[in-house]
Amino acid sequence: MYLDKMNNITLNIAITGEGGSGKSTLVNALRGIKNGTEGAAPTGVVETTMKPTDYPYPNKNIRIWDLPGIGTPNFTADKYLEYVGFEKYDFFIIVSCDRFRENDAKLAKEIQKMKKKFYFVRSKIDHNIQDEKEEDPNFNEEDFLKRIRDKCIEELQKLGIESPKVFLVSGKKCHLYEFKDLRKTVLEDLPKHQRDVLLLALPNISLEAIKQKKETLGSKIKWYIVASVAAAAVPIPGLSVSVDLSMIVGFAIQCVISLGLTPGLLQKLSDVTGVSLEDLKAELKSPLAGVTITDALVLQMLTRSAAFIAVTTLEEGARLVPVIGTVVAISLSGVTTDRALQYILNILAEDTQRVFIKALGLNTPV
Repeated sequence: MYLDKMNNITLNIAITGEGGSGKSTLVNALRGIKNGTEGAAPTGVVETTMKPTDYPYPNKNIRIWDLPGIGTPNFTADKYLEYVGFEKYDFFIIVSCDRFRENDAKLAKEIQKMKKKFYFVRSKIDHNIQDEKEEDPNFNEEDFLKRIRDKCIEELQKLGIESPKVFLVSGKKCHLYEFKDLRKTVLEDLPKHQRDVLLLALPNISLEAIKQKKETLGSKIKWYIVASVAAAAVPIPGLSVSVDLSMIVGFAIQCVISLGLTPGLLQKLSDVTGVSLEDLKAELKSPLAGVTITDALVLQMLTRSAAFIAVTTLEEGARLVPVIGTVVAISLSGVTTDRALQYILNILAEDTQRVFIKALGLNTPV
């Protein structure tokens, strides 16, 4: 079944580069976690990663790997690739906090030989901007960022890398600079199924990212309808409603995880932004957001909808009519499932927008 196949898609992301370059901070940023909090990759001014360490997303099939820094006494370039098991990763992000060096180019060339994608990230860009502002009263951020990007590209080209993709990011301010461009490029380069899985796992960095998540989740609804119709075709009273509720609950759970509305993910957003959890929760209107979702909770929410009750009652009643009743029941089952899933997705997406605006202190209305 398509839905089962989607749940089994795996993705392994490698974050590498020289020691102390900000790899672990980027790992945390890609997972929406603040440095030093529960579940975060350890960070420090010296190399803190001694072996390949994987960190899962809420979707357990996606893992982001914090690799040891190359070029340190512990991990020289000639032994590094074999040690970290490069062949198992789907794509690579090579991180530097100042300039890209020969070791970075060596990594990129080996990745090219494996015909896999890689991206260069110039990290800690917020620190560079702050330092430059203090020294130059006529500071222009756009010109400054262009000079850094051009310099990075020039360095990599001299090291033999043609048309390198370089992104300037701050692991502590993902909504700024070129994190969104990195996100967009990576997603465009992935096969569709992996792209959808990663898109739903990445933290919300813009209202556009939330919109894309909503569209991706919405595209899955047709497959839930197919499953609902299949269950409705079985002439067993109550089976269709039972199956529909199970799928609706599963979809609701996927939505709150993907949109960042579980209690744990809201706490992580609070940690990253400094906005209190209570203030974030005050933006929630759906009874499914910020809580543990159960069958009873979903059923309680749906039974408040007169339209849902009416369609469900008609579906079960139709089964009492021989032959034609089953056809009607199948049609009504699809309608019921579609309405329920669309309703859940819409209210949760609206909650996500409000929470995001509150977290970043934006003035944009939903």
